[in-house]
Amino acid sequence: MAKLNIVSTRVIILFTTFVVVGIIGYFVALMARGYQFDVDKFKLLANGILVIKSDPDGASIYVNGGLKGATNTNLKLSPNSYDIEVKKDGYISWKKRLNIKKEEVTQVTAQLFKTAPSLSPVTFDGATNPVASSDFSKIAYINDEGLWVMSVSSLPIGFPNEPKKIADAVSSESKYIFSPNGREILLTTNNSAYLLNTNEFTSQNQRVNIGTKVNETLESWDQNKTQKETAELKNLPLELVDIFKRKVSRFTFSPDTTMIMYQASSEAKIKEGLSSPLPGSSTQKEERDIKAGKTYIYDIKEDRNFEVGDENNNIYWLPTSRHLISAESGKIIIMDYDGTNRQTVFSGNYIAPHAYPFVNASKLLILTNLGSDSQIPNLYSLSIK
Repeated sequence: MAKLNIVSTRVIILFTTFVVVGIIGYFVALMARGYQFDVDKFKLLANGILVIKSDPDGASIYVNGGLKGATNTNLKLSPNSYDIEVKKDGYISWKKRLNIKKEEVTQVTAQLFKTAPSLSPVTFDGATNPVASSDFSKIAYINDEGLWVMSVSSLPIGFPNEPKKIADAVSSESKYIFSPNGREILLTTNNSAYLLNTNEFTSQNQRVNIGTKVNETLESWDQNKTQKETAELKNLPLELVDIFKRKVSRFTFSPDTTMIMYQASSEAKIKEGLSSPLPGSSTQKEERDIKAGKTYIYDIKEDRNFEVGDENNNIYWLPTSRHLISAESGKIIIMDYDGTNRQTVFSGNYIAPHAYPFVNASKLLILTNLGSDSQIPNLYSLSIK
């Protein structure tokens, strides 16, 4: 009988342990999903979790004007819309209105840019008519000595390689464009045309005139571009591919290929639900009805479409793939990919739209004569981080 009582006691203890552990585990799971116990109402309330990181780290987080802590902090907030601001001394404040949903984690990274960026000269003998390759990894320009090419993607710290002269005796009226892969430049001078290697110098007496083959060369480049675009679009929903082929004049993928920036050539509507919704996806206002001349960003993973500008804006991807550069007259703006949080990182004299990103997004390359009309414009690196 005693043994039976011992067994019964052990069973009860084991059962009680399972129940207690189960209850604790249940409440821990609820807390992890954002639930919080309200002492006044004596019940669990469903919250959302906001995770904010910043670059650089150590910035202050303000929610509806109140200080809530530092970046890399998890904030539990009741479902609602909040004005979020991230501040750090010496940097432009990051601001955005976010919608917090119950039991969802909203993650954002605030890229902070210097309030007083520094300028450093990259060229000293002039830089006329800079032209960027399609991926912005190279910049070509001319001066009195010839045609030069500079790489802005080779060095991880963000400084460009020394400019390399690839041709001499090039007039300021000459025109030049990069091949789709950036390995060649088509140089046109008066009635002559030359195909130049961007990695080596070709003197004037070595250049071969391909004037009769210019159209053939351009057609070949267009075919390569079309093939590349077709390959890039093949993984998108068919409805979206159709819109890009018929209703879009130009488009570029983000460096990490998760988003597409495009300019609409005519009106169209992007159907809802092209992909399964993701928890914690962007809550910013989107535009599914696209209009001619407007520039949009389509987020492939989240199936979200944002208007970010129009045909009068010169907008490029920043290498972060989450930000855009808008090179406007008298100022340079960096914004989030959804068109929000527009930060003026440079305001002053520069020759728009010549503002190009460095590989690590810490600097921009801009063309300026520093406000002196008597000086020849040069390329400068603008340190923004």
